[in-house]
Amino acid sequence: AEDPAKKGICSNFLCDTQPGDEVKMTGPAGKVMLMPEEDPSTDYIMVATGTGIAPYRGFIRRLFVENTPAARAYKGQAWLFLGVANSDALLYDDEWQEVKEAYPGQFRLDYALSREQTNKDGGKMYIQDKVEEYADEIFDKLSRGAHIYFCGLKGMMPGIQDMLKKVAESKGLDYDEWLKGLKSKKQWHVEVY
Repeated sequence: AEDPAKKGICSNFLCDTQPGDEVKMTGPAGKVMLMPEEDPSTDYIMVATGTGIAPYRGFIRRLFVENTPAARAYKGQAWLFLGVANSDALLYDDEWQEVKEAYPGQFRLDYALSREQTNKDGGKMYIQDKVEEYADEIFDKLSRGAHIYFCGLKGMMPGIQDMLKKVAESKGLDYDEWLKGLKSKKQWHVEVY
């Protein structure tokens, strides 16, 4: 960008580098968004809003695109939920569709398009509404050891947690105990900003 006020720091720095330039990179910090690889049949449920899709792109590439031991061993199902305002904001849709076509039994994809879809009550379709449509299946997967990941704007978590609490209670579960159990088994992963 010509206007320095509009010049991004990281992307433009990388674009301005020349072949042979040294670039120091660090990260990521922490272990919140790591995939457990002890059991290759583990199901992964990935919930994202907007740019929160980034770590899942890495997960899905590792499981289905790259020639890695993890990809060759993986027998579980990866299920991606992405919430954005409308279909022109879908990030990496072409990649998701290729993986879905190549691995139809192992990769699922669901979008929540808040300005294009409506939820069961006729309101806007937010990420928690789309996840709730599959609540029985998700709770079943979690009871069998699936890992659930949340990444994106922190504003999504209250709606997600309210929905999960309502579903848990409808199943006769104590939500706080249920959540504590997921966390103690390291099945609950949250990276929001």
